[in-house]
Amino acid sequence: MTLLVSACVIYRPDRAVRVATGVIAHNVCSKTFVSGLDPQTVFSETVARDGLRRLRWLVRFQVDRAARTVDASVAGVLGSRALFHEGFGCVLKHAREPYIPKSDVDALKIPKTPPLLDEIAGPDVVAPATPALRAALDHAFEEPAEPPFRRTKAVVVVHDGKVIAERYAAGIAVDTPLLGFSLTKSVVNALIGILTQQGLVTPSMPAPIPEWRGDLRREIEVEHLLRMTTGLALDEANSGFDPSSQMIYLQDDIAGAAVNAAVVAPPGTRWAYSSPTTQLLARIIRDATGGPEQSLAFAWRELFNPLGMRKVTLEFDASGTMQGSSYMLASARDWARFGLLYLNDGIVGGKRLLHEDWVDFSAAATLDTDYGAGFWTNRSEHERAKGRVRLGIPRDAFFASGDLGQRIVIMPSQRLVIVRLGDSVDPTGDIRGLARLVKEVIAAVAP
Repeated sequence: MTLLVSACVIYRPDRAVRVATGVIAHNVCSKTFVSGLDPQTVFSETVARDGLRRLRWLVRFQVDRAARTVDASVAGVLGSRALFHEGFGCVLKHAREPYIPKSDVDALKIPKTPPLLDEIAGPDVVAPATPALRAALDHAFEEPAEPPFRRTKAVVVVHDGKVIAERYAAGIAVDTPLLGFSLTKSVVNALIGILTQQGLVTPSMPAPIPEWRGDLRREIEVEHLLRMTTGLALDEANSGFDPSSQMIYLQDDIAGAAVNAAVVAPPGTRWAYSSPTTQLLARIIRDATGGPEQSLAFAWRELFNPLGMRKVTLEFDASGTMQGSSYMLASARDWARFGLLYLNDGIVGGKRLLHEDWVDFSAAATLDTDYGAGFWTNRSEHERAKGRVRLGIPRDAFFASGDLGQRIVIMPSQRLVIVRLGDSVDPTGDIRGLARLVKEVIAAVAP
């Protein structure tokens, strides 16, 4: 009994359950109020994921469209509430009222394509022009006879700067904003790259975090944050028990919790995937630009508008820091426009947005992993990278990647960007399905 009590104190199952209800409340809120999807379908697909399946019979959720809230609980306790605010998406409410930026998001948007930027497609869905492309998309939307299902929501193929094929699931349109999860980490990479181009930040500088100036953490550089090699105890296991998951779903100020993590290794010597690490970069962006409202204006002025991205919702945590680890929504075409920035070496409309070596820096492997800086990469000797190459994804490819199979695959040698968005809970089947899509598209556009 003593061991059981000690385990409960250490692992805090109540917190793990609240992480689960936080995931459900936030995702149902974002996908209902921002994407316009059916909340019951969203709920069913959300609780199908690993870690939530065993709770699915106990979880209750409620959408209040008048109040624009979503509540989730397990057997009526350990509940979480997400609040929707027009223009800012959803935020989890904890002990205090969340900070909502005082910005007019519509006023930040350029209503039409900026000068010199060619539009990637017209208003209508671009049907595949050849049988080979049509077959590639058919295969991407195929479902197995039994679970786990892939639940592809959108596929967009861009070749030589133009959409050559796209398809959407029922209820999804060209302009439907879709949740990117950790695709957002790649957006944070871009914003840091823009600050680097403007001379305000450099990868080699000590991370400008005041709390670290008086101890060993002062040796942590911006690059260590980008590459997730800080040496801090911020490892992410998505179990609900790990501190990283709890920071994302239980804290008002995610970065404020992350700055206090203990040092477990010298910076640059140990890699561990970590959403709070990216959230520290989001705080650096907030501080470098002057605050929550200024960071949002910066993102629109320097990134979204120049790329012609219009259907974007960038969510914030309750402290007023952009939720840079996991919560940006954008249309599939807008995610493709973002991929084109990296395909074109950080240049758009003849203007350089990212520092001249930023793309290669981002795609270069970290230590002995297949992770770069905000992107996963095939430019690595890691077995996962070699396996993707064997499956047909080119050696020079790198990609933004988010939970449940969100992918932006960037292939400079093929002049291709492929976006795949969905709700897959089968990682092995997902990567094989993605590789098949990539391989078949490459064959379809070959001379």
